[in-house]
Amino acid sequence: MSFASDRLRPVRIWLYGLAAFVLLIVVVGGITRLTESGLSITSWKPLSGVIPPLNQAQWDAEFEAYKQIPQYSVLNSWMSLDDFKYIFFWEWFHRLLARALGLVFLVPFVIFLFQKRLSRDLALPLFGLFVLGGFQGALGWWMVSSGLTELTSVSQYRLAAHLTAASLLFIALIYVARSLTPGRVLGHVTRFHMITAAVLVAAVIFQIGAGAFVAGLDAGMGYNTWPLMDGAIIPNGLLVMDPAWRNFFENALTVQFIHRMIAYAIVAYIAWLLWTRNRDGGFGGVHGWLPRLGLVVLLQVALGIATLLTSVPISLAVGHQALAFMLAGLAIAYLADLRRVA
Repeated sequence: MSFASDRLRPVRIWLYGLAAFVLLIVVVGGITRLTESGLSITSWKPLSGVIPPLNQAQWDAEFEAYKQIPQYSVLNSWMSLDDFKYIFFWEWFHRLLARALGLVFLVPFVIFLFQKRLSRDLALPLFGLFVLGGFQGALGWWMVSSGLTELTSVSQYRLAAHLTAASLLFIALIYVARSLTPGRVLGHVTRFHMITAAVLVAAVIFQIGAGAFVAGLDAGMGYNTWPLMDGAIIPNGLLVMDPAWRNFFENALTVQFIHRMIAYAIVAYIAWLLWTRNRDGGFGGVHGWLPRLGLVVLLQVALGIATLLTSVPISLAVGHQALAFMLAGLAIAYLADLRRVA
C-alpha cells in the first residue's frame, strides 16, 4: 500500500503525537511532584485557570489561598511570593498541558470524521480514549484535593491512580496507532507469545504504579544503597505496621523494597523470554522487539539505581519515570505486532 492510498497515515501520526504529548505531560508532572509544586493552586477552574495571575493583586490572592493549606503552615511558611511563583508555574504548566491535550485530541478527531478517515469501529474506541483522557484530568484534581485539608502532600493512593491511568492512556494510544499500520508483519506467533507479551505489559504498568507509591511517600529519599537495603538483602521492618497490608502502601521501607523486587522480576522475566525465543527460532520478524525490550529494561534498571544512589535528583528521577513509559510503549507495540501476525 502506498502512502498516497494510505488514508489512515495522518491518523497514526496524530495518535503517536498524542502519545508523545501524554509523555510530555508525565515529565512535567514528575517535575511538579519533585519540586513539591502540586498543591500551589488550590482551586480547579477549567476555563479561567488557563490564565495565570496577571497583576500583584491576583498573585497576592493566590498566595493567600496557598497559605490556608497545611503544606504551607507546616512545611513552607518560610516562602516569599517569589518562591511561591516558582512552584505555581510548574503546577499551572502541568494543568495547561493537560487542558491542551483535550484540544489536540478533539480538533483532529472531528476533522478526521468529516474526512471519513475513521470508520465507526475505529471512531468509537478513539472517542473512548478521549473520555479516558477526561477521566485522567478528573483524577488529577481528585489527587490534588487530597492535600488541601489535612495532608502536607497528595495521597500516594491517588497519585498512583493518576499515574497508572496516564500509563494506560499512553499505551492505548500506541496500541491503536500500531494496530492501524499497513503491511504484513512476519514471524511465527503462538498463544504462548501473546500471553507472555501481555504479562510483560501488565508487569511494567504494575511497576509504574508501584513507582508512584515510592514517589508519593518520598521513599526514594531513604535507603540510598544498592544492592543492599538498610544493610541487608531483605531489610528488617518490612511489616511493622498493623494491619500488615498498610505496609505495602504506607511504609516507605516496604514500598521501596517492593519496587526493587518487581524490577528484579521484570529483568528475570525478560531474560527468560530472550532465552526461550533464542531456542525457538531467534529474533527475526516480530520477535525483533525482544532484544530492544531487553536493552531498555537494563537501561531502566541502571537509571533507577543511579537515581537511588544519588538521592533522587530531579533530572534522573524524571528520566527514570519517562523511560518507564517508553518501556511500556515498546511492550505494547510488540503485543500489537504479535496480534497483527495472528
